[in-house]
This record gives sequence, structure tokens and C-alpha cells, in this order.
Amino acid sequence: MASIVAINISEHKGTYKHPVAQAQLVVEHGIAGDAHAGNWHRQVSLLAQESIDTMTALGVADLTPGKFAENITTEGITLHTLPVGARLRIGPCLAEVTQIGKECHQHCQIYKQVGMCIMPTEGIFVRILTGGGIRPGDKIDIVGEE
Repeated sequence: MASIVAINISEHKGTYKHPVAQAQLVVEHGIAGDAHAGNWHRQVSLLAQESIDTMTALGVADLTPGKFAENITTEGITLHTLPVGARLRIGPCLAEVTQIGKECHQHCQIYKQVGMCIMPTEGIFVRILTGGGIRPGDKIDIVGEE
């Protein structure tokens, strides 16, 4: 079963995100209070704990949720294999995959430490279609494509 491991936000762009106990997903906006939220295609970012574990195995220490600036850390779902247009039920909310990975213009501290980073290839972005409250432990289901 796929689920939320952590929900992470930041008040400013360009900083690590920090875990929160719960969050509100807002339609066509993202996570209330997160610096990256807005009316665009990358409203919420997701990264699998399994991807983070890959980086830990390469020797990167202290990879707590939010260190890759992901909004939602997941487990039990291979996010980067989902097609653009796939729809996810995240707790009571519905989201649509809009982008897989992203270009990394300025290499992060993790890249500088080990020469690679998984967020540009294994992180995904979604837009929020139906909002609501989410919290760690909530179930994630693939519910189809647009």
C-alpha cells in the first residue's frame, strides 16, 4: 500500500523544506503556506522514500524528509514511472501528474557531495484537482489518467 511518509513545506524558495503534522491541499494552488504553491503546473512535488534510500546507500548522511525540497515524501509507489496525466488520490484529495523530474540549474548540496541527485529524475510534480486535508500515513492510490 502506498502512503504519505512526510509532508514538507518551506516559507521561502531555495531552502530545505521542513516536515509538518498536516497540510491543506488547495485546488489549483498546492499546499497552503508553501513557497512553491501557486497557479502553475508544479504545485506540489513528490519523492519516494525508496529514492531517498538510494542516495543514503551512496553515502549521503542525514537525509530527512524535505532535504530534496519535496512537498510529499511517499512510500510504496514508484513515482517516476507514472505517466504525465496519471491521477493520484492522496488522502481525500485528487491530483494529476504534470511533470516527471526537473532540470537542476544550480546543483544542490547533495549533488556536490556525491556527484548526483535523484530529484531531477525521480521526483514528480502534480497539480491539485480536489483539495482537502492530508497527513502522514494517508493512503495514496493511482486512480487513472485524464
